[in-house]
Amino acid sequence: MYTFHDEFAQARDLRYLNHAAVGPWPKRTAAAVQKFAEENVLLGARDYPDWMKVEQRLRERLARLLNALSTDDIALVKNTSEALSFVAFGLDWKAGDNVIISDEEFPSNRVVWEALKPQGVEVIQVSLQGADPEGALLAACGPRTRLLSISSVQFATGTRVDIERLGQGLKQRGVLFCVDAIQHIGALPFDVQASQCDFAMADGHKWMCSPEGLGVFYCRAELRPQLQLHEFGWHMLEHSGDYQRDQWQPAASAQRFECGSLNTLGVMALDASLSLLEEVGIDQIGKAVTDRVMWLEEGLSTIDGVRLHSTRTTERRSGILTFSLDHIATADVWQQLMRNQVVCLPRGPGIRFSPHFYTQSRVIEETLAIVKRIAMH
Repeated sequence: MYTFHDEFAQARDLRYLNHAAVGPWPKRTAAAVQKFAEENVLLGARDYPDWMKVEQRLRERLARLLNALSTDDIALVKNTSEALSFVAFGLDWKAGDNVIISDEEFPSNRVVWEALKPQGVEVIQVSLQGADPEGALLAACGPRTRLLSISSVQFATGTRVDIERLGQGLKQRGVLFCVDAIQHIGALPFDVQASQCDFAMADGHKWMCSPEGLGVFYCRAELRPQLQLHEFGWHMLEHSGDYQRDQWQPAASAQRFECGSLNTLGVMALDASLSLLEEVGIDQIGKAVTDRVMWLEEGLSTIDGVRLHSTRTTERRSGILTFSLDHIATADVWQQLMRNQVVCLPRGPGIRFSPHFYTQSRVIEETLAIVKRIAMH
């Protein structure tokens, strides 16, 4: 009998716990890529109109996944960093303005704001280690704070922040809200309306289980005209199909951020991957992900010498669990795990495990047994 787990045909001895880095493709995604390649070989671009229908369907899937009001709010981008750059270098900054981030951000959500230093923009980093990280972030906002940018799930420890509370607090303060959701979308429910965020972005190659090279950028409609554009081309125009038109203007929709031809191969792949996530349902996926993280958490906590670095608070859990062994260097633990076909990465204070909804029980149990063996030597 078919189950969604059958979509992931990984090697029998592989224990894949690395979705926070790059997620494996489902079978249907590989099939979509293969079909697209064969069509290109045999027919070239004869069926280009059909490709555009898939592109529109992908925008609709992404709008549903983010609970955006319209596909007009959705741009297809190369990656999260590109989308963050659209925001950082699109806003009209004044010397003395500041941006609030956390002190645990992945470089993409730090460097892009630090790059504004020549414009006189200050970056303020806030610790998430206290009892009330959202309160600390909001308290850091002052009269010159223009924007707060936060990863809704931190890449190294998996700490999940309450973006709905942040969104409400920032709206009251008149501060723009940007969410790097790359470790969130595809693993847990994400709602741009409930969070009241102005901007959100994510790559498809992690929890959405698609190839690298295509991601999503959400931009609230009222903010689109406020972002100065720095990339121009045929595709970002309001009348992008009218090649003879002399007068032009940027598209009113988020297509204004798509300067030229899209990664159509990536479109085919991401559309196929999201079709699976939709069939399973993001609520069910979120429950399955957190159940697996709790399973790993409970198993690791019984092993002597294991130190857990991820929160055990229910509302802060994500798909990421990070741990270390007190008496063994993290690099050595990682090498031993990889030799035993446990695919993971050293991140932050230790080893990062990141299972997905389909991760089988044997993968978790075998991984726990391997960690126990490593800890005993």
